[in-house]
Amino acid sequence: MELYTPVLVLAAIAAAFAIFSVIMSAGVGPRRYNRAKLDSYECGIEPTPQPVGGGRFPVKYFIIAMMFIVFDIEIVFLYPWAVHFDALKSFGLVEMVLFIATVFVAYAYVWRRGGLDWD
Repeated sequence: MELYTPVLVLAAIAAAFAIFSVIMSAGVGPRRYNRAKLDSYECGIEPTPQPVGGGRFPVKYFIIAMMFIVFDIEIVFLYPWAVHFDALKSFGLVEMVLFIATVFVAYAYVWRRGGLDWD
């Protein structure tokens, strides 16, 4: 348990700082609300009326978000490989080449289908 003591102390300090910040901002912050502050910010343009349900997002928005997650997870898997590159030797290199090739095939497929076009 003594190995986890520094981690628990750091977590307690982080939680205390977060709670302290929220309480202090509520106590010290200004409370002068007006109509302009309560409106949503749209780059100085008058807000347009929104439908009750909030409107619909295009499906392309969600597809791009999922592609970002997939290719971002690829980077997460590259970190341990880079750290232990010497210990893995040629086995690690072959495995990473296969992994990168698989992700590249997915990237090429998405690119070919026009998933990276913003129009």
